[in-house]
Amino acid sequence: MFQDITLEKWRLHKQAHTVTTIDVRSPSEFKLATIPGSINIPLFDDEERAEVGTIYKQVSVEAAKQRGLEIVSAKLPAFIKRFSEIPGEKTVFCWRGGMRSKTSATVVSLMGIKASRLIGGYRSYRQWVVEQLETMNYNPKAVVLQGNTGCGKTDILRRLKEKGHAVIDLEGMAGHRGSIFGGIGLEPNNQKMFEGLLVEELLATQKAAFFAVEAESKRVGKAVIPDFLMSKKETGIAIMIELPLQARVEQILKDYEPWKNNEACQQAFQRIKSRIHTPIAHEIQSCLEAEKYAAAVEMMLVYYYDPKYSFSQGQYELEKNYLVKVQTVDEAFDQVEEILLHA
Repeated sequence: MFQDITLEKWRLHKQAHTVTTIDVRSPSEFKLATIPGSINIPLFDDEERAEVGTIYKQVSVEAAKQRGLEIVSAKLPAFIKRFSEIPGEKTVFCWRGGMRSKTSATVVSLMGIKASRLIGGYRSYRQWVVEQLETMNYNPKAVVLQGNTGCGKTDILRRLKEKGHAVIDLEGMAGHRGSIFGGIGLEPNNQKMFEGLLVEELLATQKAAFFAVEAESKRVGKAVIPDFLMSKKETGIAIMIELPLQARVEQILKDYEPWKNNEACQQAFQRIKSRIHTPIAHEIQSCLEAEKYAAAVEMMLVYYYDPKYSFSQGQYELEKNYLVKVQTVDEAFDQVEEILLHA
């Protein structure tokens, strides 16, 4: 028979990488927000969940249970097979640690597959996340990467993390690059998912002396950055990165791949078109329509993003502790890492 497991004990297993966490809620619930690192093996799909819920409200609890049993019975072989393909310990959860996770854990346990049920489900995890953000004492000092659009800040953060440095990638957690074009080709996370990812990363880096982070506004896509992290950034070590215009154009083309998202690029441009001198705006639009992306990006940098960035920087009196003036993103990475190693 399955066992219930507390959030605290489950976290110990998770930190030791000895458990696979399985969200048995519907795909839409999973997509909206889940425990970071979990996988989705739904007991009901979205339509089935809606059907059972309607019966529960309009007919009776017993009728809903009966219909749920009919649905689950038909899909049991495939459901159990998916669990059997996952090695090692498994913990299942639903919204509140109720019937869906209890049924899932019971069924797989009867088939000899060891699984525990997370007490309180996703709701208890979410409460824990909120509490962590309200009470956490995060000590590392921020090293803040600044620079005009296209200078490779996100790329540098990715490389730093790959080499073992403490990194808080806010854009990665938000699923958004932070600009009008920032959501192109990405799946944005809501506030709940963003905060779950953020707490996990803060806990993983809390013993570091420094953490690298990109200069961001308070809001990134759908996500809002907590005040304590904004304060960290405002009092951290600043690294201003300067790259030639053409290198920045190349980096943007590499990051955004506009040829894969031409329509989305044109739609995003309409949101800033009125803020650009009319003849230039028409030329940019013509270049986008003709798929002349390098020319379009260069004009947007020169006539929109660079002046916008200069203005926003003028609103703060943040000392530029380091200036990294280089020709390529590779050179920028080398210098930023050197600064981190000797900060």
